[in-house]
Amino acid sequence: MCGIVGFVGQEQAAPILLDGLRRLEYRGYDSAGIAVCGDGAIQVSKTRGRLQALSDLTHGGADLTGSLGIGHTRWATHGEPNDINAHPHLSRSGRIAVVHNGIIENYMELKLQLMEKGYTFRSETDTEVVAQLLDYYYAGCGDFFEALTCTINIVDGAYALGIICADYPDRIFATRKDAPLLLGYGKDGNYLASDVTALIRYTRDIVYMDDGELAILSDKGIRIYDRMLRPMDKEHHHIDWEIDAAEKGGFAHFMLKEIMEQPRAIREATAARIQDGRVVLSDLTMTPEQIRGIRKLYIVACGSSYHVGMVGKYNLEKLLRRNVEVCLASEFRYSDPVVGEGDLVIIISQSGETLDTMAALREAKKRGARILSIVNVVGSSIARESDDVLYTWAGPEIAVATTKAYSTQMAVLNLLGLYFGDVMGTTDYETYSNAVKGILALPEQMEKILAAHDQIRELAQMCVDHDDVFFIGRNLDYALSLEGSLKLKEISYIHSEAYPSGELKHGTISLIEEGTPVIALGTYAPLFDKAMSNVVEVQARGGQVLALTTESHAAAMSERVDAVIAIPDTEPMLLPQLGVVPLQMLAYYIALARGCDIDKPRNLAKSVTVE
Repeated sequence: MCGIVGFVGQEQAAPILLDGLRRLEYRGYDSAGIAVCGDGAIQVSKTRGRLQALSDLTHGGADLTGSLGIGHTRWATHGEPNDINAHPHLSRSGRIAVVHNGIIENYMELKLQLMEKGYTFRSETDTEVVAQLLDYYYAGCGDFFEALTCTINIVDGAYALGIICADYPDRIFATRKDAPLLLGYGKDGNYLASDVTALIRYTRDIVYMDDGELAILSDKGIRIYDRMLRPMDKEHHHIDWEIDAAEKGGFAHFMLKEIMEQPRAIREATAARIQDGRVVLSDLTMTPEQIRGIRKLYIVACGSSYHVGMVGKYNLEKLLRRNVEVCLASEFRYSDPVVGEGDLVIIISQSGETLDTMAALREAKKRGARILSIVNVVGSSIARESDDVLYTWAGPEIAVATTKAYSTQMAVLNLLGLYFGDVMGTTDYETYSNAVKGILALPEQMEKILAAHDQIRELAQMCVDHDDVFFIGRNLDYALSLEGSLKLKEISYIHSEAYPSGELKHGTISLIEEGTPVIALGTYAPLFDKAMSNVVEVQARGGQVLALTTESHAAAMSERVDAVIAIPDTEPMLLPQLGVVPLQMLAYYIALARGCDIDKPRNLAKSVTVE
């Protein structure tokens, strides 16, 4: 979603702001802007479109002079994407500028109240209400800190706010509620951002803000206050990944780079957690008694993380012999869920800041469930509010379409299933030991798949000129097909759907006509014969079938389909770990052939921090 960056120090702020915003482009946006305070006034420059347009407009930031400023990339929610609705927004006096991530839910009510007091509004956004409220309260009390506290006490919704005032030319004000915001401590100044990627070039010393906190940044330091306005000290986090991890490194796109990074990412996520053939989760605080006492498991997530949960349901139910329910986070808290003491809710989120997922976490916690999160970002909101957290250690993921985050989430969930199964006594020794060996072999097997990328690029031509593609599969193959379909639709804009193969005759097969591309997954050996039967049904209606199967079944599959992609054989529970790699590459090469903006697909954002 929207990106925020701020800087106060001794250097010119505008070039630093533009650089920070450039590193937030992957989040998705439709306009960008910066505000710089200098010579007693606030200068604002903003425009619709890509950040390069803003850079050109300001001559790389040279036109805006001053050592303090805030910047923003906007993903439109209130009002169309245009220059006027772009952030930052100025108050009526022109003395206050605001950038905002989130949604002010009562903005219309507040807007009408301000209009009755003579305020006029330039934009259609909810954010401008914050700027005008600050102006109103500041005019009444003369103390900006007091005006800020009055404002945040009256607005409802989710927000991360970066604010500057011309009367305080050496300070940035910041606060948050249900939206990510972090502070960076640097040698030549201090920083504000919605994502650590914006700051890694300048500092590795980070503090994550929590809901209700206020911060005042100056070139001398940062002061933080709790929701009672008491000064406080917070834990500092050191960011240990290198800046080149957020660069393309010679690849045409971040997505391709991150697909290729998956063998390394899997090693990072699993190697240290397997010792002498045993799964060791030293960062888990649950006791054996608590694990054995789990009544039911819920996996709650959105998007690709939800698809990880779908794979996890099949695997965990076999390993643990407990019921596992997979829930979309956006529906969970509105469904009056039957969850409580004795239940374990597994929250999965790449960013650790997904708003729907955070709300679901809080609902489950309120009802007495224990929360275990699987996230990538250390110190993120979801990680901090969970009882236990298992980090995926995937490193930064820049492309909007997730690849290595999905793979590492699945790897960690598999490790968790084996660990729990061992403690519960529900997983036999042979299954356990074979799975551990299989996990250790995954990186090398992935590298073998990646080496065949030219073949996958050629097979992508089967789908390039079509408007509809269907994925079919059973059991783990169906769960995997959900992610394959999502990857294709989100970056190539092809209409794509995934269906359980057994449901074909219950209506779906009516969509198959001559030449329709169908990607049939047949990696799960116990149901391979049934998968073949479904392939025959599709071909009888003229479908053009590209199959994904294992090396041991490739010859049999080749006799029936138009083309085959084969993955190495492995333990059944690990098949989706390998199968997702060619599906990611297939989506990438189809989108590439169609000329799509692969890293920044239209209308999408990396981290969804609004409902």
